[in-house]
Amino acid sequence: MNRKLTMDKPMKTEPKSCLFAKPSREYSDEEVNQEVPQNFGGKLPVQRQIRQTEPPWQLPRSPPPSLPNAKASEEFNWQANMTNVRERNAVMFNNPLMADVYFNVGSAPHSCQKIPAHKYILGVGSSVFFAMFYGGLSNQQLEIDIPDVEPAAFLNLLRYLYCDETKVEPDNVLATLYVAKKYLVPHLARACVRYLETSLSAHNACVLLSQGRLFEEQELMHRCWEVIDAQAEEALKSEGFCDIDINTLKTVLGRETLNAKEISVFNAACRWADSECRRCEIEPTSENKRKVLGDALFLIRIPTMKLNEYANGPAQSGILTLQESNDIFIYYSARKRPELNFPLKPRKGLKPYRCHRFQSSAYRSNQWRYRGRCDSIQFAVDQRIFIAGFGLYGSSSGAAEYTVRMELKKNGNTLGHCFTKFFSDGSSNTFSVMFDNPIQIEPDQFYNASAVLDGGELSYFGQEGLAEVQCDKVTFQFQCSSDSTNGTGVQGGQIPEIIFYC
Repeated sequence: MNRKLTMDKPMKTEPKSCLFAKPSREYSDEEVNQEVPQNFGGKLPVQRQIRQTEPPWQLPRSPPPSLPNAKASEEFNWQANMTNVRERNAVMFNNPLMADVYFNVGSAPHSCQKIPAHKYILGVGSSVFFAMFYGGLSNQQLEIDIPDVEPAAFLNLLRYLYCDETKVEPDNVLATLYVAKKYLVPHLARACVRYLETSLSAHNACVLLSQGRLFEEQELMHRCWEVIDAQAEEALKSEGFCDIDINTLKTVLGRETLNAKEISVFNAACRWADSECRRCEIEPTSENKRKVLGDALFLIRIPTMKLNEYANGPAQSGILTLQESNDIFIYYSARKRPELNFPLKPRKGLKPYRCHRFQSSAYRSNQWRYRGRCDSIQFAVDQRIFIAGFGLYGSSSGAAEYTVRMELKKNGNTLGHCFTKFFSDGSSNTFSVMFDNPIQIEPDQFYNASAVLDGGELSYFGQEGLAEVQCDKVTFQFQCSSDSTNGTGVQGGQIPEIIFYC
């Protein structure tokens, strides 16, 4: 649903943010920063409504009327009570009435389930079932064993073929995707992929990448790489990383755009090797870890680590041979360096983009002041991005050091925060302050960027602000935030830049 952006000025009230504030006394009008600086002479930009870019399957819809179940067939003349073909087919779903084939689904005896079905409906919905029952090599068996499919996933497939309904949930989505691929039902497979994309995060991106490779789902793989590249530190530390297959591990370790420290990559590979040893039922010794890693070890760019990282990590891990360990130490310090089997160039990582929302900056004798008050602005984007940090203005009266507490929120919930310092050289440049880990931002939803600064009393501030900014392929929209108690708004103030990956 489209939401109209407003241009209301922020209320000068107590900050709603959890950022610290020091409203110890009342301030005069001259001491309080104004949203639109007095020297601003431009026209206020006209804001537009957020474009609805979500595909139809994501849009809220009224729930369809519930379909009848198999028990309806126990009633006399039940067909007369069904108003359409879909309702009549729904009665036959998982119903032994008129069933002409049965499937024994599952492998172990305790998980195997006997499911009735009707060849005609299956043949109409799937070319694999059509070939199975009506093709040249048709199967006339009354019972068919399917040991490689979970019963819940097979029922999901039948529910789609009988009722045109999907019940995809976190615990069955991958199994349902597998059975949809197995029996060539592309619409059900796409529904599973869309569900996976909406639940994609740094915690499950590696597992979903592995599944995307298995099912050859290129779009899902592309989405996974977006998350893994931008939030590599979190993705490498996730539990799911230890569950990926060796080929997926190699693609991750060899990724040029991985946005992570090399010591984090090495530690993640060691964790994976430990889990792989346990899966192979062998003791997770250093020798066995190296054995299961194989040539994947030589995709880690160990020589690009800092010396102290190498000395306290790989050098003492036992995974490297004594010769390799010595050669790498010599590589750090000697003029004549030995040849190494590891890549020598650091990863390029991701290119950060900067969305600058002001057309100019200025300073005055009474602006911009910081007394524990919060500068805040709301923004929305038209596609998924990852916020890395903010660009902030610094002192307008010579070099100064600032303490800053930053926060990114959505609907009052804190998604990321940091408390750090930055040095301002007295110029009108912006100074980057980064979060510990990039924060995933979804399209067409408003987020609140806040900062509380403590340091040089007077600083530069932005003016001639824009309500809409196109930065590379991403469109930003800005509106005033009620958290802003220091005067920052759309037209002027602090937080001139949003630093992000896309």
